[in-house]
Amino acid sequence: MPDSKTYRTASGRLLTDAEIEAIADEVATDEFAESVVRGRGRPALGDGPSHLVPVRLDSELVEQLRDRAHHDHTTNSQVIRDALRRYLAS
Repeated sequence: MPDSKTYRTASGRLLTDAEIEAIADEVATDEFAESVVRGRGRPALGDGPSHLVPVRLDSELVEQLRDRAHHDHTTNSQVIRDALRRYLAS
C-alpha cells in the first residue's frame, strides 16, 4: 500500500503529486544547490571574508553614532565603514 502522506503549502493548499515531483526535480539541479549555498549567512562586504575589528568608544561617541545611523536609516557598522573609507581616502 503506498504512503498516503499529504503535503501542504504555508497557506494550507494541498500539493498534488505532480507539484511534489516538480519541486523534487528542481531541488535536484545544480542551479538550485548553488542558489541555496549563496543565500546563506550575511551578505559579503567585499571580495573576501570579513574581519571583526573590536573598537572601544566613549558613551558620547556611541550616542552620536546611533543617532547618525538612525538618521541615515542604516546600521552602526555601516556608518563606521563609510566614515573609515572617507578618512582613509583623504
